Amino acid sequence: MEELHDSEQQSTPVWAIFSDLMAALVGILVLVLVWVIGVQLELSQSLAEEKERRVAEEQKRVALEQALQDPLTRGLVTFRDGRIGISGNVLFELNSDQLQAEGEEVLQTLVEPLETYLEHHNELLMVSGFTDDLPIHTGNRYGDNWGLSAQRALTVTRALIDKGLPKDRVFAAAFGAQHPVVPNDDAESRARNRRVEISTVPRPELTESEAPQTANDD
Repeated sequence: MEELHDSEQQSTPVWAIFSDLMAALVGILVLVLVWVIGVQLELSQSLAEEKERRVAEEQKRVALEQALQDPLTRGLVTFRDGRIGISGNVLFELNSDQLQAEGEEVLQTLVEPLETYLEHHNELLMVSGFTDDLPIHTGNRYGDNWGLSAQRALTVTRALIDKGLPKDRVFAAAFGAQHPVVPNDDAESRARNRRVEISTVPRPELTESEAPQTANDD
């Protein structure tokens, strides 16, 4: 009789084990639910930020296109994906880095709208030079297309600054024969690839150490 009583005391009730398992399961489900809610909130925030960024980019693109309405209407430049395109044939003679008179006139039409755009946007203008895939003529001062595209970009950059754009808001970049707009299949397509593009890029923010220091009044 004593042995039976001891056995009943030592055995754990089934309901108690089931209760512990259920409590553990509920705890796991709560943790999973909290994790899922956290992921959803983070995803929603990321989507909202991406949507806001795209809206801002579209607004800037529209603002620049509106500023360039006159040269665009006159067919002096193209505007695609936020980049202003100017034909290399308009700006330069073949294998030359010297601006033609027609090129000077085109750049002059761009100064006022670009100036207006920069006044309302904290951005820089990147002037990029591109060439076709043909090698540079023998005797040319540039050894390859990289050198020619770099100098053409610098020439346009300096011309824009001379015509009134702030020099701290414009810089030059060279791409050579890279990134053609169309395959270099014939003379017409190569002429399209010889170009200069002007695009907007974010302006780097100065750190505290880089910011200009103002003199203290004594």
